[in-house]
Amino acid sequence: MNGDATPGPSPEAELSPPPAVAAEVFGDRLPDAVRYAELLADTGVRRGLIGPREVPRLWERHLLNCAVLSEVVPEGVTVCDVGSGAGLPGIPLALVRPDLEITLLEPLLRRTNFLQEVVELLGLDHVTVVRGRAEEVLGSFTPVHVVTARAVAPLDRLAGWGVPLLRPYGEMLAIKGDTAEQELKAARAALGKLGVVETSVLQVGEGLVDPLSTVVRVEVGESPGGVRFAAKRAKASRSQRGSRDGWPSRGNRSGRRAR
Repeated sequence: MNGDATPGPSPEAELSPPPAVAAEVFGDRLPDAVRYAELLADTGVRRGLIGPREVPRLWERHLLNCAVLSEVVPEGVTVCDVGSGAGLPGIPLALVRPDLEITLLEPLLRRTNFLQEVVELLGLDHVTVVRGRAEEVLGSFTPVHVVTARAVAPLDRLAGWGVPLLRPYGEMLAIKGDTAEQELKAARAALGKLGVVETSVLQVGEGLVDPLSTVVRVEVGESPGGVRFAAKRAKASRSQRGSRDGWPSRGNRSGRRAR
């Protein structure tokens, strides 16, 4: 692990102590959640992964807001956190749900380095860090039950990246803000072309976060991504045949396979 991963006082802003509800959300993993918050407040700020103004509200706006996503993730499934960035929502979700097999998918090296450091430091053996874009790993990436995302892109564009990574009858869960309903309405045509069969807007975190976290759920049928992505996936799979480990390249992969 790089030496600068050791947290210390942030020169920009002060991290608040965890609110009482954090113990209820994270349980016996609260010390690890505190450690993660410290890393975000220090290393995350210095590496430009999170803005210094976010530090005082890391717990309410980021960690707890993401952790309550667990309420709508089924038990024992595979999850891919697309555009994971600094690990939101993937890391908080991993802390509260050891039953999940989670992949943090992120294209930028400085972010995947940070994610790998966090995964190793917190002992998250059920989490894998993969460097790459969703469209790049298509065909070599084992489809998952659930795709998660937060503040990555407008819903129509996000679905174009995330939905093709799903297994048949899988679902994408995107944490959105007040514009969730409008984004969903604007994206309906695009979602239909991607093989989406049902959509809904959910509120999670009742009694735990205020405001509640808004989640857009996008469920697919038997052809995630639709006809166009089925052909693209098949072509990508053929081009990857002969790769020794089945991944795009060793340079695009970091971390270790989940158990």
